[in-house]
Amino acid sequence: MSLFTVKPYHINYKSLWNNYVATSKNATFLFNRHFMDYHKDRFQDASVMVFKNDRVVALFPANQVDQTIYSHQGLTYGGLILNSKLKLQAVIEIFKLVLEYYQSQGFIDLEIKIMPNIYSDLPSDELLYLTFLLDAKLIKRDTLSVIKLDNRLKYNKDRNDGVKRAEKHNLTIKEDDVFDVFWNDILIPNLLDKHNVSPVHSLEEIKLLKQHFPNNIKQYNVYHGNKVVAGTTIFITKHVAHSQYISANTDKNSLGSLDFLHNHLLNGVFKDKRYFDFGISNEDQGRKINLGLQYWKEGFGARTVVQDFYTIPIANFKMLDNVLS
Repeated sequence: MSLFTVKPYHINYKSLWNNYVATSKNATFLFNRHFMDYHKDRFQDASVMVFKNDRVVALFPANQVDQTIYSHQGLTYGGLILNSKLKLQAVIEIFKLVLEYYQSQGFIDLEIKIMPNIYSDLPSDELLYLTFLLDAKLIKRDTLSVIKLDNRLKYNKDRNDGVKRAEKHNLTIKEDDVFDVFWNDILIPNLLDKHNVSPVHSLEEIKLLKQHFPNNIKQYNVYHGNKVVAGTTIFITKHVAHSQYISANTDKNSLGSLDFLHNHLLNGVFKDKRYFDFGISNEDQGRKINLGLQYWKEGFGARTVVQDFYTIPIANFKMLDNVLS
């Protein structure tokens, strides 16, 4: 008989969930229910909580589509949320119980997007090991461009030249509480024109999330005189500053606006973080790279961290029966 019990998430557990997220070894504010629930109308929640007696010991944020469980399609990364006390043996047992629970509810497959380890407080690769044990299939691998801020590489000539151009044009940078100008005048038109897509978050959604997480979501804009010419929306976690959105007007090369902005962020605002994450430059499910974008990020000294995506037949939980000898 297991010491652990798996229960589906219910709104009555919201405080328990959020308190656990705040004290876990590998969670960020994205797993807080105030963040997860902003788009609850678009995803059918299938999250579960694992208890030992009346105490939460693990969480699994998820949504469902037909007979597939996803960890979670509305989040950048996912997986098991664990605390520092849980050892590998317990994690194996917990994940086996989670899979058994989903099978009992009629689900067939599980798709997981692994959290890059730069976001964790402590080593947290238990889920990667479990994907191996469960014969998971790697279906996608993205490459993040990341700077380790306490061991930085020098900028290349192009990035240095961009900063110098911006200084000659007397550009300035402000942290703005208002997102509207950057989003409406620069970000949304650029994404539509270049990629025929919209931001993952709507302007209204990012404003709502900013209200809930004022210290985790910030907007930095570059001004040429009184005009916003570039900006970035940053998601800030304990160890990582991540550029969720970066964009500039058509003068970005002649003005050096984005080079100037990120030089300011790297050498000033976020210099005490462990990492700066520029995010991906991938296309076609990770199989292609936008070389221009990659070149720009690596010009600041960013190098590659991968994020894996796996699919697991849920019935494979039986493969965990004889792992522990």
